[in-house]
Amino acid sequence: MEKLTSLTVHETLDGLKNKSFSAVELTNEYLRAMEEKRALNAYVLETPEKALAQAEEADRRYRDGTARALEGIPLGIKDLFCTEGVRTTACSHILDGFVPPYESTVTGRLFAAGAGCLGKLNMDEFAMGGSNETSFYGPAYNPWQAEKKLVPGGSSGGSVSAMTLAGVSPQKRVAVCGEMPFMFRYRVRSREEERWPISICSRL
Repeated sequence: MEKLTSLTVHETLDGLKNKSFSAVELTNEYLRAMEEKRALNAYVLETPEKALAQAEEADRRYRDGTARALEGIPLGIKDLFCTEGVRTTACSHILDGFVPPYESTVTGRLFAAGAGCLGKLNMDEFAMGGSNETSFYGPAYNPWQAEKKLVPGGSSGGSVSAMTLAGVSPQKRVAVCGEMPFMFRYRVRSREEERWPISICSRL
């Protein structure tokens, strides 16, 4: 079988629906990959317990026939977006330790559709930067040139390093890392969040 972490979202959903693998198995593969690649500093916070609990719920829904649109898909969430009960700092020392009592529109819709949360992804502080070198948690590194300590681009360098692209200047990260974004557009996010583009993508 092809490595689970290399599947597209569409292929992953097909595999889950056909019971070729479970959501728990899929999530564990991603968690292992995250552990193996911690040197990239892609994640500033990992949430394995939350991800596995969501995966168990996804497997139950597949058994019950109540699976939702993104059921069982594990995602890394940019640290810009508030996640209820999970530390969110926008990678700034100013917000170090902040745990939101509410969910952002973006993550709320993703989780309501069945997606899971692997953790919070590195970024330039308050998304102000083009190289992911201003993060309070240190820079993220280019996944193709990590040994040279090259940057992945910003502000969403952690997302790029995790092979999931998001951010304000996708063209820059396409050039630096060869990743292609899919952008959420107007009315997908709340009006307050519209100024912060987000994307989910698979490598092409």
